[in-house]
Amino acid sequence: MRDEVDVLVEAWARERGDLDLAPVEVFSRIGRLARRLDLARKVAFTAHDIESWEFDVLAALRRAGAPYELSPGRLLHETLVTSGTMTNRVDRLVGRGLVERLPDPRDRRGVLVRLTPEGKTSVDGAFEALLEAERELMADLTARQRAELAGLLRALLAPFSSPQR
Repeated sequence: MRDEVDVLVEAWARERGDLDLAPVEVFSRIGRLARRLDLARKVAFTAHDIESWEFDVLAALRRAGAPYELSPGRLLHETLVTSGTMTNRVDRLVGRGLVERLPDPRDRRGVLVRLTPEGKTSVDGAFEALLEAERELMADLTARQRAELAGLLRALLAPFSSPQR
């Protein structure tokens, strides 16, 4: 089985046979898959009337478990954005009725961001649609191949990952 990356690598090998092209074989494929995944995410999220950044915030709250709330600081950690960006995002999600701000009972100066029932419905639907799209992207792989690929990608990503909480 050949793909477009094989053609690209062969051309580079012909032109620059002095270089080790192994990284191109891996990362060009990852990059192409990332673009396909971005498109699949956009389609899945648009069908549920949310944007990718909205999904990231809503999903962080949903994964927190009932009552589906986190401090703004925890949301920053989960979504890897700046505090100004998070404030703007929470404001917009509050405006759409997908989250609400509540006083933090453990800190009189703090607030918590909580998923509303509408937000929970939106994120659940979008996540189900995303999973279906991702299953389609991996449809040609066996269960064993999917597990092997997940393990290899985990090994590649591990040096960049923060420790589990």
